[in-house]
Amino acid sequence: HHHHHHHHHNKPFTGLKFFGRRKAIAKSGLQHLVPQPNPHLALRQDSEREVRSTVDWTENALYGEHIWFETNVSGDFCYAGEQNCVAKMLQKSVSRKKCAACKIVVHTACIELLEKINFRCKPTFRESGSRNIREPTFVRHHWVHRRRQEGKCKQCGKGFQQKFTFHSKEIVAISCSWCKQAYHNKVTCFMLQQIEEPCTLGAHAAVIVPPTWIIRVRRVQNSLKSSKKKKRTSFKRKSSKKGAEEGRWRPFIIKPIPSSLMKPLLVFVNPKSGGNQGAKIIQSFMWYLNPRQVFDMCQGGPKEALELYRKVQNLRILACGGDGTVGWILSILDQLQLNPQPPVAVLPLGTGNDLARTLNWGGGYTDEPVSKILSHVEDGNIVQLDRWNLYVERNASAVQDERDETATEKLPLDVFNNYFSLGFDAHVTLEF
Repeated sequence: HHHHHHHHHNKPFTGLKFFGRRKAIAKSGLQHLVPQPNPHLALRQDSEREVRSTVDWTENALYGEHIWFETNVSGDFCYAGEQNCVAKMLQKSVSRKKCAACKIVVHTACIELLEKINFRCKPTFRESGSRNIREPTFVRHHWVHRRRQEGKCKQCGKGFQQKFTFHSKEIVAISCSWCKQAYHNKVTCFMLQQIEEPCTLGAHAAVIVPPTWIIRVRRVQNSLKSSKKKKRTSFKRKSSKKGAEEGRWRPFIIKPIPSSLMKPLLVFVNPKSGGNQGAKIIQSFMWYLNPRQVFDMCQGGPKEALELYRKVQNLRILACGGDGTVGWILSILDQLQLNPQPPVAVLPLGTGNDLARTLNWGGGYTDEPVSKILSHVEDGNIVQLDRWNLYVERNASAVQDERDETATEKLPLDVFNNYFSLGFDAHVTLEF
């Protein structure tokens, strides 16, 4: 049933024949809903590509790649669809994964079948080569079938209750994983024009980094072609002296479109803080925001991310973790000397968190909805925080035998934010 699949991108939406019935979109029509770049750009050969649970910042990043996490969600629904799902053949209970960014659930074994129905995740970037006339600078909706849906239908204003809960294979809604707008899955509510209309990115648009700002650049091929032109290579060598840091090639660049209304946010999460809270909250931020603005501090520190986004105006930072996490980010901001310095909000995970308390963010995260947190970050007042440098030197006049040989030459940390301590409690804190 895929014969029209190859040429569908050069003519407009062709899903009309699926709209005759009450069901708004038959499974096979779904491929038209996902904006797709040139299909030849996606690297096809690696169907055995590992199942990722992190954002791929390398040059091998796939357009529309899902970000899979373990899930213990009940039921047996699989987004690959009844006719494609292979779990039935495997008899034993099969593990399922959920995508943090678009919230679909599939059996781990069925992940590669999403290729078959052409269902990709919300694209988090755009390709540099595809900036032709047809490539719009707006974001397209990312429509997904939902079996459960909160809220009300944007078209008719009614909720999405299911008549029978055991009847849960029924698709009740179609919603966009960018702007979260939802419609009933019937032709009277979800019409053709909604499919192609631009997406506003929803309630948190002001803090979301739009995928149109993040551009994947292709490496310049330095094969035989450029070696013939001797002049080119010598020119290259000169320019690389400008500091290796500046000239390092990166597969992604950020090209912001400045606007006074935007307060783009970078979220840094320390997943080691507060039990498993950090890991859960990463997934939640990937759903509400662009996954490429959410960083796990165990996957490379905050420095790379801040360098990548340094040109973005009105940048704000949300540090999720303990006071140590915040301190780490602040010290990197010191190093990078961004101008102006981006303000830092705190989502306190774990215990302690005096800094977060002082700044009115509270002493601990208590399952407050992430969308609430985002609103607070967007509306928060910017205040100044006094930070101190501490210099400690040896007492030269101390008698030789009073000297402690184990005393440190160098302080473990020489910047402090609220207060500092010496002696036993300092020892405990450092060990912690």
